[in-house]
Amino acid sequence: MSKHKSVGSSNTLLISSQATHWSQQHILSLLSQLIILLIAVFIITSMVVNLGERRLQEDWADQRYSELQTVASLASDKVSFLQFRTQTIAKDELLRQYLLNPSEKLKLKTIKRWDSLTENIPELLDLALFNPQGELQFSTTGSFNNMQLPATLLGSSKNMGGSDIYTSPMAFTPINGILEPYFYQLSWIENPDQSINGYLVTYNSIVKLLETIKPAFFNQNSPLLLLDTQGFLYAGANQPTPLNSMPDTLGASLKQTNPELWRVMAMNNFGQFHSQDSTFVYLKVELTSQYETKREYFLLSYIRHDDIAARYAQWRMAIIIAGCLIALFASLLIILRHRFVLERRAKQNSVQLSNGLFNNELSCLIVNDSGRIQSVNAKASAALSLPIDALKDRSIQRVLHLDDDRFHQIKEALTLHNQWRGEINLETLNSSMLQTHIRNEKCPNSNEHYWLVTFEDITALIDSQRQAYLYHLMSNGAVASALTDANGAIIKYNHQFDLLMSLHGDSNISLTELLGEELDNQWQNITAQISLQGEWTAQIMPFNHSRFTHCLKTTLTGQLTFEGDIEFLICTFEETTPAISVQNSSNIIGHRSAIVLRLNELEDYFINLNELTKENSSLLVMDINPESIFSNMGNISQLEKCQKDIELQLLIKLPLNYQIAQWQLGKLVILMPETNANSAHKYAINIMQRLEEMNLGAGINIGIASYLQAQSLDQYLAHAEIALKRAKQSVDQNICQAFTRSIDNDNLHESD
Repeated sequence: MSKHKSVGSSNTLLISSQATHWSQQHILSLLSQLIILLIAVFIITSMVVNLGERRLQEDWADQRYSELQTVASLASDKVSFLQFRTQTIAKDELLRQYLLNPSEKLKLKTIKRWDSLTENIPELLDLALFNPQGELQFSTTGSFNNMQLPATLLGSSKNMGGSDIYTSPMAFTPINGILEPYFYQLSWIENPDQSINGYLVTYNSIVKLLETIKPAFFNQNSPLLLLDTQGFLYAGANQPTPLNSMPDTLGASLKQTNPELWRVMAMNNFGQFHSQDSTFVYLKVELTSQYETKREYFLLSYIRHDDIAARYAQWRMAIIIAGCLIALFASLLIILRHRFVLERRAKQNSVQLSNGLFNNELSCLIVNDSGRIQSVNAKASAALSLPIDALKDRSIQRVLHLDDDRFHQIKEALTLHNQWRGEINLETLNSSMLQTHIRNEKCPNSNEHYWLVTFEDITALIDSQRQAYLYHLMSNGAVASALTDANGAIIKYNHQFDLLMSLHGDSNISLTELLGEELDNQWQNITAQISLQGEWTAQIMPFNHSRFTHCLKTTLTGQLTFEGDIEFLICTFEETTPAISVQNSSNIIGHRSAIVLRLNELEDYFINLNELTKENSSLLVMDINPESIFSNMGNISQLEKCQKDIELQLLIKLPLNYQIAQWQLGKLVILMPETNANSAHKYAINIMQRLEEMNLGAGINIGIASYLQAQSLDQYLAHAEIALKRAKQSVDQNICQAFTRSIDNDNLHESD
């Protein structure tokens, strides 16, 4: 054991419990941290992926908006070029010759030249010539023969002319069974005197116009839609995979298919709109700048979020893989950190256990397998009454005073069961008793064994058990006794009490039930006196259906708590002879005025007194009338409480043989045997001083009377009440006495 100076790993520990152990708390902590880590990595990865896709959407929208601006600029330039081309065709010399000298030959030449233009210019659908009255003269195709020129462009009421070119709103016409969106441009052909000689009209395809612009800037799979300010579609129909919320046929209305998008477009000239599955970019363009022929349209493009996600798939996969790697490395780091903390705590615990083994509350010894003590702590040294140096390398058999047979039994138990438990009595001056536990342990790095001996001095416990046994023997003496709680419920009782009350082992009964209903009614007063004086003593007479047949001298002693409340009651009962004869229904004869009697009980007590005791007695009547209480006649409960407090104060220092009784609410009577007038007056003064110290003296008046021969209690009370009235009438006195003369029982004289 002495070879190992420190703990290097779990293999060199004294006991296996010092090694690293993954407790349930550590496992739950690790799992919670890993779960939080995975949730955090998942949330962050999702945020990065979503932000990346949203950033890609915004980048696409910015790029597409730039392209829409280019398309709008080119479209505007293209329309301006078409105006120039229309003006050039209107000034063609061949057309001029035809208008000056109309002939079939010039007409055919003109039509042939126009056919050449329509064949070589994709967006040019048709050319037509109208006379000054707006009637069609001829055209290259018959697709627009039914078209009528607006009346506002004819005659002298027109606002345009000369070199002006009128651009019409977009419209639809069927060409070869296909609905074709178009717009036409009109040029005025004027004579030198500015009179109208005719109108040249060119018809242009909107779809072909955009197709000449789109390939240079857009992916062919990206849609480009042209809508007017009412939301009708003029270009961009028949997409390969159109959105459900987008119009897919010419003339369909965006206002109906996607009203939310249209509301945004109607309120802005350009911008972006992000829906749940797509991102839209729109731009309002003006194809003509002339006020009279101002034409505004919307260019709209969109891309599906799924297409962006497909483009972003590689980046998404890279981010997910990076998040997984981060989560993996962070998880390994958390696990390693927990492992490191556990290893460090295990080493600290190992050192603390090894060092604390000889510094704990238990007495510990380490003994080799030969029975020689190797190490000992201070607690064991004190228990064995030997210094530590004197114990080392000594035989444990001699130290513990073991004979050969018992030491051999211990060695056999260690060999068979690896442990032994028992009690060892040290044959010293103190005769200490040790509760001993010996374990047989094996050194991890060798085949050597050692004994780990722990023992505890249980001498005090043995003494307590012996004392308890002696108290048990003492409690089973000749006096009946019982232990109850503050409510009178019986907790323990001895054999004599069992015989006295005929319980036959039944403890589920209350003391008040055993001693009668009268004591039950007085129980609150009894416990109050016990709280104040520590005990209560009285004689209990048998009553109907009582379990005892003799008068019992009863003593209740209280075991109080620190706060002054009753915790237990120690009750003793002895058979005795009644102190006075009992001629009434009461079965309690008070001793030392233990309780506040009723007036009829006081009368019974007064009747049973001998005449000599009565002649030397005095009677005191106390009137309780605090002004603060009687200012409100409804506060009867306050008066009762005040009277109760005064009763308790009177009971605390009530002289021997004095009896106190309740006459009526607010009046108390105290019978004072063997007390002359002077002593009674002095006692009344002491009462008033004590009550005033307790703030209970307000509104109290006292009347005192002395006994006359052959006087009843009622006459006695009448004399005392006359003195009480005098005390109430006095301004500066609240104690008065009534002195009587034996020569005339009918005449009563009063004086202070």
